[in-house]
Amino acid sequence: MSANARLAAEETSFDVLVIGAGPTGMACAIEAQRAGFRSVLVDKGCLCNSIFHYPSHMTFFTTPELLEIGDIPFPSPNQKPNRNEALEYYRKVAEHYELDVRQYRLVESVSGVDGEFAVRTKDKFGREEIYRSRKLIVATGYYDLPNYLNIPGEELSKVHHYYDDPHPYFDQDVVVIGGKNSAAIAALDLWRHGARVTLVHRGPAIHKHVKYWILPDIENRIKNGEITAYFASRVTQIGTDSVWIETPHGLKELPNDCVFALTGYHPDFDFLTALGVRLEGKDLLPVCDGDCLESNVPGVYLAGVIVAGSRTNEIFIENGRFHGRQIAADLERKLLVRNTLDAVAR
Repeated sequence: MSANARLAAEETSFDVLVIGAGPTGMACAIEAQRAGFRSVLVDKGCLCNSIFHYPSHMTFFTTPELLEIGDIPFPSPNQKPNRNEALEYYRKVAEHYELDVRQYRLVESVSGVDGEFAVRTKDKFGREEIYRSRKLIVATGYYDLPNYLNIPGEELSKVHHYYDDPHPYFDQDVVVIGGKNSAAIAALDLWRHGARVTLVHRGPAIHKHVKYWILPDIENRIKNGEITAYFASRVTQIGTDSVWIETPHGLKELPNDCVFALTGYHPDFDFLTALGVRLEGKDLLPVCDGDCLESNVPGVYLAGVIVAGSRTNEIFIENGRFHGRQIAADLERKLLVRNTLDAVAR
């Protein structure tokens, strides 16, 4: 093999490949690296792609120390850090550990078996590349896949499944669909910046798990008539200038300029199934070992929110960041044993 061929092979051959370069994926790569394994992260977007797509002025629901990975302190003057602080922090962590992050690489397919996986990716220009790795860690999160309403008009450009900034919706009639944190925060932010907001939720009231400092705010805005709310209701159709809502008192047509369908998100179950990972029960829980997080597919580990299937409110950065340690301990045991056996065989 020529020197150039060897160099090319080294650039695409690893002990551990992590799919997903969010905080949990980064934590997994750091712990694998600490254990002495050559690691790489691939992501279809940028570093911490989900956080990047959070609302620009979003504040986390937790304290800085609970977002820390790799034993690097998160220096924030705020009790609850914001999105921009988090992005800055995780960039600095990636630099500190010199993580090998291959951004804008969509994983097209995975083939091979434990010890000899081949991961086929495509970059944003359509160029293909194959990475080879002995072990895989899937830390793909769930924020990229919205729970669609599947109603007429959802394909219109005025319908959004993510909320970013209130300014474009000043003096507009906006419908927010949902009753959890994202919907409550968006409704309040839009109202405070001059939008006429209607909240539609299929439940009987704002969800009980809405954060304690947000819940009274949204409830008071509704009580005062500043935000209109339809509970036990659902949007049945979206038109260019209207939406139709099915309420306990019949069908209503409302004037409308924009819809935010903030009805939650889900992991990429199709990708997990394609890997051979079994999903069980109504919550589509992936089969994996609770101690080491290896799935039913040998050599494929799961980390972060995907471990909980559709129960996406159970795992966050705060607890998912420790999955890397569990996985690294198992990798260390298995890969070092394999290395020893290979050396003896030679």
